[in-house]
Amino acid sequence: MDSPRYILTFVFSLTALVALMLTGLRQVTMEKAQLNEEIFNKRAILSAVETYLPDGKKVKDLSDDEVINIFKTKMQQYVVTPEGQPVEGVMAEDIDMAKERKLPVPERKLPVFVYTEGDKTCYILEIRGNGLWDEIWGNIALESDLNTIAGVAFDHKGETPGLGAEIKDNPAFPHQYIGKKLFDAQGNFVSVIAKKGGAEKGNEHQVDAITGATLTSDGVTDMFKNGIKLYLPYLEEMKSKNQQ
Repeated sequence: MDSPRYILTFVFSLTALVALMLTGLRQVTMEKAQLNEEIFNKRAILSAVETYLPDGKKVKDLSDDEVINIFKTKMQQYVVTPEGQPVEGVMAEDIDMAKERKLPVPERKLPVFVYTEGDKTCYILEIRGNGLWDEIWGNIALESDLNTIAGVAFDHKGETPGLGAEIKDNPAFPHQYIGKKLFDAQGNFVSVIAKKGGAEKGNEHQVDAITGATLTSDGVTDMFKNGIKLYLPYLEEMKSKNQQ
């Protein structure tokens, strides 16, 4: 008489145990995925200042622990509004620019990363826009003058391999931005354009567009201008502080 009851109790207990194990496994898997995403995002940010990394290292050669350590010891994080005001209680790395871009401009939060290596300081800004097929984004590192570009790193969601995807896949494209200027000699915001047919020699505000990828190149130009424009009040505020 007790056998069926015993079997049912055993089955229920086993089911509960399996459910508990699956829940634990799912939690561990989710935490691991989240950590991997965080490391991936940190690497993308560091890619904008790769030329400033210690010992001439490349981002791809850094271990996960090294990436985390750099963020702990050499990177400061801030969040500001489009008016240039600080936002307290929020980490820059927790800002999802895809979600922020859907909000009205006055409601957006903008991440700022400040990387220091020796006597060099770079300000890293995140920008986002549209390519040919989907969203594109980038991290823009500025030298301490908040004008000269120290490095950039682009990425995309669905640009065409061999064409628009070159903004990420071809190191020569982002490398062109190093040394370019956001402002002219009078201090007016000019930005940097990806020029079809090639940049004019000596022009501090132009780079070569990607051959055969005009719409993606135009998207990068628009993203650069519109994305940096959101940070202008912050940049002006920081320039004033640095001059004091």
